[in-house]
This record gives sequence, C-alpha cells and structure tokens, in this order.
Amino acid sequence: MSANLRNVAIIAHVDHGKTTLVDQLFRQSGTFRENQRVEERAMDSNDLEKERGITILAKCTSVEWNDTRINIVDTPGHADFGAEVERILSMVDGVILLVDSAEGAMPQTKFVTGKALALGLRPIVVVNKIDRSDSRAQEVLDEVFDLFVSLDADDDQLDFPVLYASGREGYAGEEDSVREGSLEPLFQRIVQHVPAPGLETSGPFSFLATLLDRDPFMGRVLTGRVQSGTIRVNDPIHAIDMDGKVVETGRATKLMSFDGLERVPVESAQAGDIIALAGLEKATVANTLADPSVKTPIAAQPIDPPTLAMRFSVNDSPLAGREGSKVTSRLIRDRLLREAETNVAIRITEAADKDSFEVAGRGELQLGVLIETMRREGFELGISRPRVLFREEDGKRMEPYETVVIDVDDEHSGTVVEKMQKRKAELTEMRPSGIGKTRITFSAPSRGLIGYHGEFLSDTRGTGIMNRLFEKYGPYKGLVGGRQNGVLISNASGEATSYALFALEDRGELFVSGGAKIYEGIIIGENAKPEDLEVNPLKSKQLTNFRSTGKDDAIKLTPPRVMTLEQAIAYIEDDEMVEVTPESIRLRKALLDPHERKKAKRKNEAA
Repeated sequence: MSANLRNVAIIAHVDHGKTTLVDQLFRQSGTFRENQRVEERAMDSNDLEKERGITILAKCTSVEWNDTRINIVDTPGHADFGAEVERILSMVDGVILLVDSAEGAMPQTKFVTGKALALGLRPIVVVNKIDRSDSRAQEVLDEVFDLFVSLDADDDQLDFPVLYASGREGYAGEEDSVREGSLEPLFQRIVQHVPAPGLETSGPFSFLATLLDRDPFMGRVLTGRVQSGTIRVNDPIHAIDMDGKVVETGRATKLMSFDGLERVPVESAQAGDIIALAGLEKATVANTLADPSVKTPIAAQPIDPPTLAMRFSVNDSPLAGREGSKVTSRLIRDRLLREAETNVAIRITEAADKDSFEVAGRGELQLGVLIETMRREGFELGISRPRVLFREEDGKRMEPYETVVIDVDDEHSGTVVEKMQKRKAELTEMRPSGIGKTRITFSAPSRGLIGYHGEFLSDTRGTGIMNRLFEKYGPYKGLVGGRQNGVLISNASGEATSYALFALEDRGELFVSGGAKIYEGIIIGENAKPEDLEVNPLKSKQLTNFRSTGKDDAIKLTPPRVMTLEQAIAYIEDDEMVEVTPESIRLRKALLDPHERKKAKRKNEAA
C-alpha cells in the first residue's frame, strides 16, 4: 500500500493560491464529477474563510492519480496560524512550495520553508500565477534559490524541481512561457519526487496527534499520520504526553481516512496513512496515541507560546442583552474553554471577578477570528485593547518582535519609514521591487504595530501591502506613541439627532449617524485635537412658531466612518473597549461614568 501512497503539504504565503490550486487538483484527478457543482476554494469550508479569502484551519484531503493515492494538506498562509503549519509538516514526506510570480518570496514563505528544510523535506517549487501581467518568474526563482541558501538547505534540497503554473486556470509546465495544458506535470512531479512513507508496518501502533477538532457525535477527533504498526477499529490505545506520562487510556472507536472533501470510515490503517481517530476524551495535539505497550512518545514540535492577549468581558453597557442571546459570564467561559480544547495556540485565564477572561494567542487576526465567530453565535462581549506578553530573561524585560515586509509605491516610502521609526522599528532592508514600487523590511516590536494598519492604509492611499511574521523576543524598546487624536464621548443617553451631529462635525470625524442608539460614555467620533471631549449628540432644535422640524430635512451629514471588528480593536486605547454584539460594533470608554474616569485618570497620573 505505502509504495502507492504520497503525503504532501502545500505551503505558501497568504494569498499565493494554495487553495485554488487544490481545487484544480480535485477536478483533474476525477475527485469531482464533470457535472458536479462545487464552490470555488472548496477546501475553505468555514464561513469566515470564504468571506476573507484566507485559509484559517489546516485541512487534509486526498486524490487518486494513476493508482497512486496522494494525501494533500492545505495549510494556512497567515503568520497567526503558523504553529499549525509547523506541526503539519511532521505528517508529510514532501512539500509543494507555491510562490507568486510577481510578489516572490514573502515573510511566511521564509517561515514555512525554513521549517520544511529543517525537517529534511525536499520541496517542489511551483511559481504560480504565471499569467499575471507583472510576472517576473525568473527573478522570483532566483529569490527562492537565495532563500534556500540562507536557510542552510543541503545539496539535495537545492536541486529542487521547478514548475510554472496558473492554479486558477489549471495548467503547469516546465517553461515560464506555458499558458495552457493541465496539471499532469505536477501530478508526475509529486509521484516521482516525493518519497513513499517507508515506515515500519509490523511494529506496535503509534500515531502523533497533529490536528484536533470536536464532532457533535464522535467527540474529540484527532488527525495525524500513523508512524508505525497497524490500527483497527476498537483496538485498545493510550495517549502519552511529550514527557512519556500517560494522559488517558481507551479504544479507537472510529477510524476515518480522507477522500476528496469527505472523511470516510475505515476498518484499519497502517504506517504512512493520514487518518482521523475518535475515542479519547483528554488527548490533545502533540500527544502520542499508541498501543499500550509503547512507552516512548514520538518527538513533537512544541506549541508556540502566545505573544498577544485581550480581555473578553461580559457586556455591561446600557444596551446589553438587546441584540445577543448569550450574555452571561458562564456561557462565555464555557465557549472559551471549548475553543481552548481544539485550538491549542490559545490560552484562557479567568479573572478574579469571574466576569472577564484573558485570552492569549499568536496575533490580532487569530483573536479577531475567534471574536467574530462568537459574535455570529449570538454572544455579546466587551473586548479590551490588545497587549503584548512580556518575558523576563536574565533580569531584563523582553518583548516580542516581528519582521515586517512592506510593499509600497515609491512616493509613500518616506512616510512609511518615518511612521515605523516612530513606532521603534529598525529598517533592515530597502530595495526597489519594480514598476514604481519599493520593498521595505523592518524589525519592529509587536507593541508598536498595534493599531498601525489603518493609519498605514491611509498613508499609502490603500495601495500598500504589509506582511508581518513573529521574529524573536528582544530587549524592551521603551514607550511607544499611540493614537494622536482624542475621541468624542457622549454625555447623554438616547438616540443621536442629525441636528446635533451636524453641529459636531466641526469637532472631528463621526462614527455614528442620526438615529443611532447612544449611551453615556460611548465614543461617537474622533476629536480633531489630542484630548478627549464630552459632547451631547442628542440635542434637538428649539421649536418656535417660526422654526419647525421640517427644516431639518436640509441637513446633509458626512457619512460616518464605519469600522470593521479588527479596525475597532486596533483603534482603541487602554481606557477604552469595543462592545461586540451580533448586530453592532460600538466603541466606548471602559468606565462609562465621567466622574469614575476622572478618578482613574488622577490615579494613573499619580502612579
């Protein structure tokens, strides 16, 4: 069986076309019928994945080609989900490295490629989107080779096969002039270049849990590759952690392999097979599941520590409970603990008051995805400003740093460099990237990047592209400047009137429109000056015999600035919160009462 089996992962930077390529591999291998209706990016099955056009959860699938079974793992391309990519690479025997023919090697390309090369995997390089008008295939290939050299690739890894492809159009070839055909050359390369698993099928069963999810009928489902032996349904197994301690014992009640987009039940699996296994209640990612006679765990990638935390609290605003159905701390706690069960990169800590929880993860996007998912499930939450998690090393305070790669029009490069240096970033490289663009690389403390993305898009007129990747823990850089402007805070509760908002437009930019529900302490706009300003957005016109309400029809308000969840979280300061409900995203002060805010401010200044 294993001679006709190949396990391969597709790795790339975000938006370089992994999932679209898998779609075409499905179609051309006969996984889908000719007349079968299938959505684009079929592997992105989660609603948020479809909307954002990114892969959030790694997924396994398989196709059959000329009597060879090819197990394919589609991996996330965003740095916040990088820990999942690392673990997945231990399941496969080869990787397809996908690189955009115009953008070239990006930060996440470097991260995942380094992990793959360190594990001894030999990559197949696919220069994708070859049909782009700004394609520079040969330069990109040189960049990839230089990247491999910088990552200490051995001679075998440097002798990599190259294909040029368009995942969307479904063709690949050995020349960069290819513009038609099929993915047959890629299938051939996988079978020829990726070795069969070659694992021992006669020894006792062992399996490294790599992915974890929960099924309403089967309970915990662990996915990974069988490292040795054979497993059959109802065989006794136990789970051991990285120190060799037994976590639990039980039976393999269900075994499933992957067929296209489906998980299909099987009676047995042997070394080399990628399977999903159910039957245990406590086992988690990085545990070894094995025959009870096995006492030594399989070496596993440690789970990366979180670098960023936010506080999730019960929504205590005057509008609480009007839009969501899940508003109590008990429901929020249960949901977060369920998330921590399946998402091992997230850490939950309950506060002493039992009404708030610190949720730590790998980045703003990862935590933003969790908040958006909970919001859609009917939860109401109060979310604090993100804060980085510091470390102590040799008595020194250390903080997380990120590599930031920015592609920007030449005219905006000076502004970007100036703003980044104000945020304590160090410029490490700056070079032209063609067609009037510059690529700038920085090493920056994560703390300085919180809230910068919206400002960056404004500074570059929406044309700049920023990519970030965790780099290291480094020395604390000192105070970093935050938002330059204060906010407009409502001093009354009710419905905002167009008449009052029209009078406030001179004060700054508004976040709400006429008729919006307002309460004391809610943020209704950004002040044009640095300090916060309390205003009354409910004021109505004094009516007399000569002044009627009908004259208000002439008021034309500037459309308010509407923020997405990520923009709102990035915008707020330490004394502010985002109120998240199924229907609304509101900005507010953490302390709604103005007297409480003044007391807290005096206390902070004294401290």
